Order: sequence, then C-alpha cells, then structure tokens
Amino acid sequence: MASHPYLHAQPKSFWSRGVARRFDAAALLPDSTTVLRRGDRVMSAGSCFAANIVPYLERSGFPYVRTEQRHPLLRAAPEHLGYDNFSAAYGNLYTARQLRQLLQRALGTWTPRETAWTDPADGTLIDPFRPGLRHRARSRDEFDLLTRQHLDCVRRGFEQASVFVFTLGLTESWLSREDGATYPACPGTVAGEFDAGRHVFHNFTVAEVVADMGEFIADVRRINPGLRIVLTVSPVPLVATATGEHVLTSTIYSKSVLRVAAEEIVRAHRDMIYFPAYEIVTGPQAPADFFEPDRRNVTRAAVDVVMAALLAHCETDAAAAPAPAPAAKQPDADSQARALSKSIADAECEEAMADQKAAE
Repeated sequence: MASHPYLHAQPKSFWSRGVARRFDAAALLPDSTTVLRRGDRVMSAGSCFAANIVPYLERSGFPYVRTEQRHPLLRAAPEHLGYDNFSAAYGNLYTARQLRQLLQRALGTWTPRETAWTDPADGTLIDPFRPGLRHRARSRDEFDLLTRQHLDCVRRGFEQASVFVFTLGLTESWLSREDGATYPACPGTVAGEFDAGRHVFHNFTVAEVVADMGEFIADVRRINPGLRIVLTVSPVPLVATATGEHVLTSTIYSKSVLRVAAEEIVRAHRDMIYFPAYEIVTGPQAPADFFEPDRRNVTRAAVDVVMAALLAHCETDAAAAPAPAPAAKQPDADSQARALSKSIADAECEEAMADQKAAE
C-alpha cells in the first residue's frame, strides 16, 4: 500500500476539510498554544485595529497595563486620534520602525534631532510623533517636561507587562531625511508642514521590518527578560498610497511584506506567537460582512470572531467570559451604527487624514 506524508495528516491540513467545511478560526493555532495565561498583564500597540482587543481582554479578566492618563483638567476635551486607547499615550504605531524608535527614546539610547514643530498660527509646540494631541505645549520647558513624562510612562509599561501584543499595520512611512526619525503620518496631513527637503517617503522591506523588530526585542528584553510577545498583522487596507501605484496592489504588497516578516521574526525569537487576525478577516473563507460597505473598515462581527479565536487559546475564568455581541438591530439603526463605526475609525486614524476626500 502506498505511503506518503499526507496520508495521516490532520483535517486542518486540507483545504476541503480545514477551510471549505467546518472552518474554525481557533484551529489556526495549535491546540497546545496558550496565548495568555491567567494573571498576565497585557500591553499592546500597533495600528488602528490594535485598539479593538483591549475591551475584550479586560472583560475576560486580563489586566491591561495603563501607565499614562491625561491630567483631569484635560480629560473633558476628547482626544480624536486614539492616544487614550493604549497603555501609554503613544497612539497608533503603524510600523516596526516607529515601535523601535519609541522604545529607544524611552530608554534614552536615541534622540531624534527634530523633536518639536512650531505651529505658526499660535506658536504652540507640536510633537512630531504625536501630531494629533489636542493639548500642545506653550513653551519649550513645558514640551520637554510632557515628553519626558510620556517616555517614562512608555518604559514603565514595558517593565510592568508580562505580554506585549503588537499589530503590524503598514510598510509605507514618512521619515526625516536628517536622521531617519519615523512619523506616524506624512507631515502636513495631521499637523506640521511637508518639506521635501526634510521629509522623505519610504516603503519598508521584509528585511527592514525583521531588523527593526529584532532590535526592539533585544532592547525590550534587556529591561523585561521574561516578556512574551504576540505579533499580528492588521487586516485593514491602506487608506492611500504614496507609491504612485494603485492602492489595492500597494495594500497587498504591504500586508504580504508584514506577514512574511512576522513569520521570520517569530521563528527567530523565543517566547513569541503569531496570531492570525489578518487571515481570519481577509481569507477567502471570511464572510462579506467582515468589512463595512467601504470594504476597508472592519466590522464588529469580524472583531468578535478574531477575539473568540484568541480567547479560545487563553486561560480565562468562566465567570469572566467576554460579553456577547449585541442582538441584531433593525435596518435603519444598523445603517446608523455602520456610519458611526466608519466615522470613529476614520477620526482615530492618522493615516485616514492622507485622504482629504474620504468623507465625501
């Protein structure tokens, strides 16, 4: 009788049994994988999609590390770019280079040469790495104090966490020509002014993403040797591309680079897990309602499936199970909810500001 490696493979190894029939998102990870252990303290960062995980984790009983909160006098003014959504007020970190440089700044091992932009309208100082902050410093002393406080909070977050979840979002980025400082948005879209003599577009390669993550992992484990890292790739497409190519092909390039880089990184480092949020939301098995009608913003239904798959591999208490999805709404209310979801997603994403006609 013929024998070959596929003869005794598990059903999940075959498209007909693992995807076409009875697809189970939780089966994308080995049964033995434990993403979060009981009592883990979670810190996260990444693109806009990354903020979705926080309420699910907290409802499931996992403490979310929060080291930076706004002064009570400033909490009345809403932040519109997600600075309150993460462990410290760093906002969206779209690229591995941003993450690497943020930790280096927090550790005092690297300082960008251009640390502040001045708003010509009122003379206030803009943080190039947090350009959408509502509160702007009115003096250099105030700016330096706020920045140092922020970076101290970043460091404490990495020191306190037992698990760090990072969502890779983009490969396209804008850098300082002077020292390679990486911005969360093209200067001039959120704040500041674009200057072709000082700012340059860059599209990161697999090798660059792997190298940046490697440096970050080495740095973070010097201050927290036991930190475990969960890596994901955002399923949200680019809102715009600066390559001159079509935004669809540019999106596929970026996500492909990030997915390959994630695989190489996880294979090369201990205590790392790749969680397949990207595959769950964008794979051919995904239903059409995983994206809003604009085919860019991810729906609550998709996030529910992603988080159910993740929590299936976590040590959760039955009494602390995540809240169920809300019951189906009437068509009019549902349309309003979709519109609200899109407006929130666009408002909290610096990248969306690259398309000034997105709301038209």
